Amino acid sequence: MKYKHLILSLSLIMLGPLAHAEEIGSVDTVFKMIGPDHKIVVEAFDDPDVKNVTCYVSRAKTGGIKGGLGLAEDTSDAAISCQQVGPIELSDRIKNGKAQGEVVFKKTHVPGL
Repeated sequence: MKYKHLILSLSLIMLGPLAHAEEIGSVDTVFKMIGPDHKIVVEAFDDPDVKNVTCYVSRAKTGGIKGGLGLAEDTSDAAISCQQVGPIELSDRIKNGKAQGEVVFKKTHVPGL
């Protein structure tokens, strides 16, 4: 359970350079008098190697003055769900067997932590 946040953060970081997120929607959770409100944001990422697979990420976004300036730390609570949105089409890289699979989640135990 300790590594849940780390694994989720790493998976989000890995998705970042591969695809741009499309914001699906958001819900305000806390009203802030000055600056943007705290909210939960839902974003969609398309898989670059498998067409018609979309991953949806919901995460908390901190508001207020610090959040508006980009100085606030967002919590690491998030959820991810990948869904088939049409007929699956594999990229040539996968069809030709050049993609041998990548380690996405790896559990590492560091003694003393």
